[in-house]
Amino acid sequence: MPFSAQAAPAVVPLVALPEDDWLPRAQAHAARAARFAEPFVQRRNARKKHPVEDFLFTYYTHKPGQLGRWHPGAGVALLGDAAVARAGWKHYRPLTDAEREAAEVAERTSAVVLDAAAYLGEREETVRFCDTILRGTASRPAQFGCFGLHEWAMVYHSEKFGIRHEYLPLRLGAEGTDQVVEDHKIRCTHFDAFRFYTPDAAPRNELQPTRETQRHLEQPGCLHANMDLYKWAYKLGPAVPGELLMDCFELAWRVREMDMKASPYDLADWGYEPIRIETAAGKAEYVEAQRSFAAEASALRQRLTTAIAPLVGVLP
Repeated sequence: MPFSAQAAPAVVPLVALPEDDWLPRAQAHAARAARFAEPFVQRRNARKKHPVEDFLFTYYTHKPGQLGRWHPGAGVALLGDAAVARAGWKHYRPLTDAEREAAEVAERTSAVVLDAAAYLGEREETVRFCDTILRGTASRPAQFGCFGLHEWAMVYHSEKFGIRHEYLPLRLGAEGTDQVVEDHKIRCTHFDAFRFYTPDAAPRNELQPTRETQRHLEQPGCLHANMDLYKWAYKLGPAVPGELLMDCFELAWRVREMDMKASPYDLADWGYEPIRIETAAGKAEYVEAQRSFAAEASALRQRLTTAIAPLVGVLP
């Protein structure tokens, strides 16, 4: 049965934030996002590319302007004159009289809140899917034996299929890159990495992930699954506090950097020292970083699950 906004006009407990509390948070969030977004916009306007730093703005669909917009999350009312403009934002509404009374908000004080019922009426499936992915991933043991070979599989037999990032040279050349793929078992569990494999590389993967099996295969050691915490955070939109969104973004930023350092590309001209996963020392370096990221991601995954728990709890 789909969620009915009419059946549950108020779905989460309410906390009221005075303007002096929330406005500095919104401003700090905008500044935090701008540090990453503004250089990307400048490069885009100049028609320049960065193989590492552009990724979070080109692969993912959240735009730089959207990233800089802070939200308090579900069940948090924003008070004060600065809240008036947010009444026109999607999924926001003024407090009802009953909510004002319950939260002890003065009658003449401007106040807005996420319209949780309307939000769920439109985003129910998104909330369900994100909750399933987050909880399912957290429930599985982490795997640390992939060594980032997904990026190598994406350029396997590049002389036949071409190079995905055509402006980047291969550190070991085409033949050396192919040899690394052939010398290793490939154990990628992440569909959105697997789908970019070359046709000759795909059969070499121990699993054959699909979109349909994604919710069953995601595991917490995977760099891309941990990078995707940013995707789930922005897909949940205003139901997730801005600080949590940026924490997920910044983790994804650092994971992307490590992912590309371990890739077959030569990024020396960009200032990146490679993680040479074709060697024992490189594998050990990769796994150490992978474990560290997995620990960070575990905490963020729990925070995301907690943030949407009040919404999930009222779904039929």
